[in-house]
Amino acid sequence: MIQIDLDSSTPLTDQIVSELRLAIASGSLGAGDELPPVRQLAGDLGVNFNTVARAYRALEASGLVSSQRGRGSRVVALVEPSSLHNPKNIVHRLRGALVDARLGGWTQDQLLSMVQVELQSLWPSTSKEI
Repeated sequence: MIQIDLDSSTPLTDQIVSELRLAIASGSLGAGDELPPVRQLAGDLGVNFNTVARAYRALEASGLVSSQRGRGSRVVALVEPSSLHNPKNIVHRLRGALVDARLGGWTQDQLLSMVQVELQSLWPSTSKEI
């Protein structure tokens, strides 16, 4: 379901949160879907169960997931009620990614191709050619 990179400089908890947010955004996980139990996912990923528990708590704090002791964790929302929806925040994050790509030597064509793939993965039935 999700993949993490044990050698990445990105904290494991952040990687798990990011992967689960992507699964929700892409529709792989929908409202009402149950997340794997913390210990099971930790075992599957080869990480400490506290790492997964922290990720689930972060998703719960963002309003995407609800956890109940003994009942597990479920996706409850497909939209985060957060400041991320502010267009200025989105533009700021997008600009940062574009700066990273430019400084990394990416061409506009390479970047547009990558953006098209990502758009198609998140909006498969509505994506249009850029």
